[in-house]
Amino acid sequence: MLKILCGVARANFLTLTLVCIALAAVASWQAGHPLQAGLAALVTLIGLAAHISVNAFNEYFDFKSGLDFLTERTPFSGGSGTLVENPHASTMALVLALLSLLVVITGGLYLVSQHGWPLLLIGIPGVLIIYAYTQYLNKLPLACLLAPGLGFGVLMTLGAFWVFAGELTAGAWVLALIISLLVSNLLLLNQFPDLEADRQVGRRHLPIVIGRRRSASVYCLLALGSYLLLILAVLMQLLPWQSLLGLFSLPLLLKLLPGIFKYADRPDQLRPYLGMNVLLCHLYPLLLSLGLYWAGPLAG
Repeated sequence: MLKILCGVARANFLTLTLVCIALAAVASWQAGHPLQAGLAALVTLIGLAAHISVNAFNEYFDFKSGLDFLTERTPFSGGSGTLVENPHASTMALVLALLSLLVVITGGLYLVSQHGWPLLLIGIPGVLIIYAYTQYLNKLPLACLLAPGLGFGVLMTLGAFWVFAGELTAGAWVLALIISLLVSNLLLLNQFPDLEADRQVGRRHLPIVIGRRRSASVYCLLALGSYLLLILAVLMQLLPWQSLLGLFSLPLLLKLLPGIFKYADRPDQLRPYLGMNVLLCHLYPLLLSLGLYWAGPLAG
C-alpha cells in the first residue's frame, strides 16, 4: 500500500517543492526576517500536500481517461504507471488527492487567520490550479504552459516568502518569476514524448498546437529569460550580487539546448535531456539559495 501511495504521489519528484520553500526561506532570512521553525514546517507541509494533490489528481484522471495506457513512460514523463499496474487502487488515488487538498485548504485558512485575508489571493488560485490542471487547463495551450510555473513560482515560492517575511519585495517577485519560468519549462519539455497519446485524449498543450520544434524555441526563450531576469535584478540591486551564483547552472542549460533542438521530433532520444532539465530545475534555485545565504541578512 505504501508503495502505491508513493507512486501515486510521485514521491521522487517532491524535492522540487522542498527546493522552492528553501529558496523562499533563505530569501526571507536574507531580507532581514528571522525564520520561525514551526511556521517553516507548516508552510512546507502545505507545499508538499499541494504537490501530492496535483500529482494524485493527475494519476487518477489520466488513468480514468485511458491516457496512462497510451503513453510510453520515461523516468520523467508519462506518469508513474502505478494505477496501470494496480487498477484497484484508483479510488485510493482519488482519496489521496482529496485529503491532500484538504490539508492545503485547512493549513491555508489557518495562515489566513494568522496573517490576514490577502493570503487568499495566493490560496484560492492555488486550489483551483491543483484541481483543474489535468482536467481543464491541459486543453488550453497557454494556460497549460503557464499554470505549473504560476503554481510553483508565484503561488508557492512567493507565497511562502510572503508568509515568512510578512511582506512582498521586488527581489522576491524576481525569484518567483525565475522559478515560474523554470517549472513551466520542466512541464513543457516533459510533454514532448507524450504528444501523440495526449492528442488522442483531447489535450491541447503547446507541443500539440505548434509542434515540438517551435515549442523547443519557446523553451529556449523562457530558459534564457530566467537568466536575464537574474542579471537585471542584480544590476538594479533588487538582489545581492552573490545571487549571480545561479549563473553557474548556465553550462547545464547550454548543454541541454542543442539536444532539445536536435531531438525535438525524436522523443525516444530525449530521455537524457529530460533528466538534465529536472537537474536544472533543482540546481539553479539551490545556487540562488546558496548565493543569498552567502550575502547574509540585510542590516536592520
